[in-house]
Amino acid sequence: MLSAVRTVYYISDGTAITTETVGNAVLSQFETVRFKHVTVPFVDSVERAKSVVTSVLRTEVEEGVRPIVFSSLVDPELLNIIESSGALVMDLFSTFAGQVEGELNTQQTHTSGRWHGVADKETYDTRIDAVHFALNHDDGQSTRQYDRAQVILVGVSRSGKTPTSLYLAMQFGIQAANYPMTSDDLESPQLPKVLRNYRANLFGLTIDPEQLTQIRQARRPNSRYASLSQCRSEVEDCEQLFRRFAIPYVDTTATSIEEISSKVIHTMGIERRLF
Repeated sequence: MLSAVRTVYYISDGTAITTETVGNAVLSQFETVRFKHVTVPFVDSVERAKSVVTSVLRTEVEEGVRPIVFSSLVDPELLNIIESSGALVMDLFSTFAGQVEGELNTQQTHTSGRWHGVADKETYDTRIDAVHFALNHDDGQSTRQYDRAQVILVGVSRSGKTPTSLYLAMQFGIQAANYPMTSDDLESPQLPKVLRNYRANLFGLTIDPEQLTQIRQARRPNSRYASLSQCRSEVEDCEQLFRRFAIPYVDTTATSIEEISSKVIHTMGIERRLF
């Protein structure tokens, strides 16, 4: 039985993407609790920090229980302000940096935004190029540079190919294309012609037909494309094709983009690059 909703804040002096990722990983272990997520990026001033405290205190009054805060603030002054709210504050930097200080016998610099300055121009350009590649090769709109692709995601329409391609590009600089398996493609026992020379780079995504029809209904209500029978047929045919050609694949139904991407990287043996 689910408990009452608990509000969780993700606070950072940057984009808060890392804070969200770590916080969500922790909260995923508490399946009986419902969480309301509030992300507050770019907390880089005293005024901004005090505004967050006001919001946290208001939430506690409204809900009758203190919020949970995941923070990646580097500036001790700003962190102290957040901690004055009385919320349960999980400071990600002190959790790890303090132990690393002891190991390295070196004090951390407490420099805000340092993570985003780590990447040099070469790695930055790699990520931007990967994003452009993913956009240009989204949904099979271009197949001319498939020889550059480190992975080509294949699956039925709305199975999660586009967001996964973009995540791989933005987070890891991976050249990821994606190709939609249409009804015409699935009628043939062979791979689509444009994919045959790239068999080693293919990775499949599948999805529960009932969830797929819900997603498609939002896009094209009451259409054959969104019908449960059509979704079942496409998913079944696509999975058979994956098995026929030994294409590794993952079910995206209840899997986060982070988990899907990790599976792709591990299975395909792609070097993971962080920025």
